[in-house]
Amino acid sequence: MQVAKKTISGISRGVRFFNRQERDWKVTVVRTNTTMFLYRLVLPYLSIYIMALGATGTQLGIINSVGMGVGGITGLLSGWLIDKTGVKRIYLIGIVILTGAFLIYGLAQSWTIIMLAMVAYWLGSNMGISGCSVICANCLKSEERVTGMSICETFGMGLLGLAAPMVGAWLVTAFGGINVEGIRPLFYVCLGGTALTFILILTQLSNRSWRSPGVAGLGFLKDFSQVFKQGRNLKRWLIITAVSGLPMGMMMPYVQPFAHEFKGADQFVLGAMVTASSLVPLVLGIPMGRLADRIGRKKVIYMMMPLVWASYLMLIFAPNPGFLIVSGAFQGFLMIAGITTTAMSRELVPPEQMGRWVGIMGLCRMLFSAGSVYLAGVIWDNVGPQYLFMAIMAFDLIKIPLLIGMPETLGSRVGAEQLE
Repeated sequence: MQVAKKTISGISRGVRFFNRQERDWKVTVVRTNTTMFLYRLVLPYLSIYIMALGATGTQLGIINSVGMGVGGITGLLSGWLIDKTGVKRIYLIGIVILTGAFLIYGLAQSWTIIMLAMVAYWLGSNMGISGCSVICANCLKSEERVTGMSICETFGMGLLGLAAPMVGAWLVTAFGGINVEGIRPLFYVCLGGTALTFILILTQLSNRSWRSPGVAGLGFLKDFSQVFKQGRNLKRWLIITAVSGLPMGMMMPYVQPFAHEFKGADQFVLGAMVTASSLVPLVLGIPMGRLADRIGRKKVIYMMMPLVWASYLMLIFAPNPGFLIVSGAFQGFLMIAGITTTAMSRELVPPEQMGRWVGIMGLCRMLFSAGSVYLAGVIWDNVGPQYLFMAIMAFDLIKIPLLIGMPETLGSRVGAEQLE
């Protein structure tokens, strides 16, 4: 009874929090959660699909490397355009490109065509992320930012994340199992869902923008130099951002193939791993977000790091499918750490520079990830898949001394001014 009352009370507080936020943030939450559902629908099978089309581990790394590199460079431009023209137009263009990416995935007959799909995916996805990031950063108060982002992720990574992999597993089974033709229909489902989000943003998002009249006439390069003149500790943070992006580049493309090829995981275990990774953000996402809004961002990040490392070790040494699923669950702590890190990054610059700052961070993260994912493919083919996950842990240690040197951003001057 006591637990039920606490649960109802927590849900009630979450609803009140959601209701008092700005409309643009609410619209973005719906779009982001829909996109997350579609991503996690296909996530367990994407790399397996590419390899089934003939790619080796190294070629899989090259595909992801090229896609991330192009996405990072164009993300810089989209961030600048958001500061100049507003969010909505860039958001919509990104969704159109993302729709085209899923179409190419679905029609692909060889792994070389996937290169184009991957470029389109990262290009469209980064443009959408830039729009989402600017709205989230500028519509939430500093003392509520991690809580708000956690609520968003709790639905996307939690509730919807639980359902998506199981729906994907059912669809793959219905269309013939873990093979090219069994996986292909998932991309058409993603295409249709992404098209619906275009209609949502087109009809429901405002044309609001955050502009600084004093720098409106500056050129492209000078606009970006302004960010570093007004922000503090930004160069150090770019290194942290680059290292934090390593799991996306080095781990994500290879977790499912490793579990399938070396641990014998079938489509249901693969789906269960992704579903399990949603449990941690679902159960702990909002409480940890509230904790980060009380005690600070850095302490919560420190708490999450050993738990993320545990997920890698369990994956490497898993003796049975149960350990693989538990490893997937512990990967959810990576999501919580990512939310908190992202919130901290949004509190380093004023709102009129948010688009450019998001673009700069995206460029550093994606280019670093692009190089690391190629390295991951080489390790996979020439050294051993298990050493790939050990390398990620080693790289992650670099982040600790850098983060220690960063000031806590909760309630900081830049973060506090964003809504004044």
